[in-house]
Amino acid sequence: MVNSPVLVLNQNFEPLNISRARRAVVLLMSGKAETLENDSGMIHTASNSIPIPSVIRLVYMVKRPRPEKKLTRREVFRRDKYTCQYCGVETRELSLDHVSPRHRGGRHIWENVVSACLKCNNRKAGRTPQEAGMTIAQQPFAPYTGSYYVSYEYIQRHNGWQKFLPLQQISDWD
Repeated sequence: MVNSPVLVLNQNFEPLNISRARRAVVLLMSGKAETLENDSGMIHTASNSIPIPSVIRLVYMVKRPRPEKKLTRREVFRRDKYTCQYCGVETRELSLDHVSPRHRGGRHIWENVVSACLKCNNRKAGRTPQEAGMTIAQQPFAPYTGSYYVSYEYIQRHNGWQKFLPLQQISDWD
């Protein structure tokens, strides 16, 4: 029970991180946070019982840099909606393609990586799309990450968290 996840919100209700119930209770007991949602269990101490929080909010504002979404195959495929950016075919059998090939100085960044089906990736080979006579359906871009990113597994298991998460993040998983 003391290891169950707790969503920690900033003073302005922006998601900060996911903490363990034990840490959340310490924040609550020291007056640094307030409970917004309770879980079903209780933590028992020698003198009293404390409901296990599910969502807490800090009573002070924490400034932090904006997180960046990690550049991974899965995130590129999600950004491109599992669609080949050259032929438009929607498939789960995709590969990553560097618009400007890496051996020509192209970088491995969001703005240079797209999803491509195996056929189009082989056809393009180590050339630019212009040299291969291909067009990109959508220019690659870095996805927006406005707040703390809560993984899909937590969103699915904790329905009470959804009202505290940005709608953009919840709709990303639909």
